[in-house]
Amino acid sequence: MSKQYAVSLSQIIEEHSLEVLYLPEQGELRDVVSSDIHRPGLALAGFFEYFDSERIQVLGKSELGFLEDLPAETRQERLNELAAHRPAAIVISRGLNPPEGLKECCVREQVPLLRTNDTTSGFMAALISRLNVHLAPRVTNHGVFVEVHGEGMLLVGDSGVGKSETAIELVKRGHRLIADDAVEIRRVSDRTLVGSAPEKIRHFIELRGVGIVNARQIFGMGAVKITEKIDMVVRLEPWDNDKVYDRMGLENEFVDILGIRLPQVTIPVKPGRNLAIIIEVAAMNNRQKKMGYNAAYELMQNLGMADDLEPPKLQNHLHWD
Repeated sequence: MSKQYAVSLSQIIEEHSLEVLYLPEQGELRDVVSSDIHRPGLALAGFFEYFDSERIQVLGKSELGFLEDLPAETRQERLNELAAHRPAAIVISRGLNPPEGLKECCVREQVPLLRTNDTTSGFMAALISRLNVHLAPRVTNHGVFVEVHGEGMLLVGDSGVGKSETAIELVKRGHRLIADDAVEIRRVSDRTLVGSAPEKIRHFIELRGVGIVNARQIFGMGAVKITEKIDMVVRLEPWDNDKVYDRMGLENEFVDILGIRLPQVTIPVKPGRNLAIIIEVAAMNNRQKKMGYNAAYELMQNLGMADDLEPPKLQNHLHWD
């Protein structure tokens, strides 16, 4: 069974600058566990059969207008039943005033009542986006995570293979460090993984023989980043003379992380190889492949050997997460 994550209501209030109309004692410590948001139109019409009390309920102009048209007795009954289901919170959008009797229902049932000046759709979109991050399935992997030419490159491999040293060289060349040693990976959508560093070790990097250094302090703010989408996995391994390494790049290798397939390349490490430059080229090549261009396929086509090969396809990587 997958672990369920939560975010405190106080964090949601702070991130979205919500006005507190009523908050029960220690209500700010309540956990929100669902990233789904609900506009309870059917519930206010009397249909509560599939009502999910774990969701934050948002009342917009339509819901408030509907309530105003109801007879006073019916309106109070619906508000009583809405609060009796004890949703995670009720939020009034557009800075509108709550309907008469709602605050009293919330006080009685200990339901937080909040208000935002944002439009209903705008607030819901922003809230869902943040909740998807806070409540996303996650895993912590051993590795180094850097942004190279706008591509999130996750470097993995055995300890001592040179991941941190390569990351420092990339930072010196103008790229950015996100995480060293431990990378917290979150699945924020069905197509997107986001990586970050645990807060306590953020910006720190270990160099054998030197010790712990702070990349932000040494190289400046432009050398680090808090989070980034993972575009590619680079596996570093000691050079094996008995192993045949891919020299063309026609066959795509993938790795599965949290149910999402990511392209992966394996780079053998030995003295004299400039790993930073190789990873820079791998990042640019991966971007070209996402845009539908494959250099190996073009070469084979020029040599008249591409008849049995599938032409490269444009990959849709336009994420709005």
